[in-house]
Amino acid sequence: MQECESEMFVIARCPGRLSGICRPPPCDRVDCMIGRPQATEAAPYYFLYIDQAPGDNPAALIESQLDDCLRFFAGISEERSLYRYAPDKWSIRQVLNHVTDTERAFAFRTLWFARGFDSPLPSYDQEVAALGAEADRIPWADHIEEFRRVRLATISLFGNMPAEAWMRTGIASDNRFTVRAMAFITAGHLAHHLAVLKERYLK
Repeated sequence: MQECESEMFVIARCPGRLSGICRPPPCDRVDCMIGRPQATEAAPYYFLYIDQAPGDNPAALIESQLDDCLRFFAGISEERSLYRYAPDKWSIRQVLNHVTDTERAFAFRTLWFARGFDSPLPSYDQEVAALGAEADRIPWADHIEEFRRVRLATISLFGNMPAEAWMRTGIASDNRFTVRAMAFITAGHLAHHLAVLKERYLK
């Protein structure tokens, strides 16, 4: 029987959308899952997002979020997607562009840490990214498709993560993260902005 190390948990999942092949559990223990990040695995600020990602299997959560999000975004019209609830706030298009671009940044950090690179990564300024994106000129349907493609790449990144990589660490924005924490941050960041859209833009 394969043993699970105390700090290294392994995900058993079925990426049906991507390959149609279900992987057998890599550990005979039914409770062998990745587990939740400890306080030392990310800066305190990022627990705003980690705490919005339920459960112990962030790879499965990241995959399950996709279809629900696509249905939600499809219910927003092109005209409504330009709405902002205050003059100094982002439009709905800008919010989704922010989610997509930030997911790219999180995915690159994850790749960097998981593959064993040890050089610190710079900070990511969301305001600079938003200004450069010019999101309001891009049709809403194109934003949705761009998010879909980025999320599919994220699903593959975490779904194919080697077991030993989940607890690897790296530094970005002068903060140390584990790969495990990055998975929860990715899921929780999307959940956070979906809640903002529902509560402030689409009431």
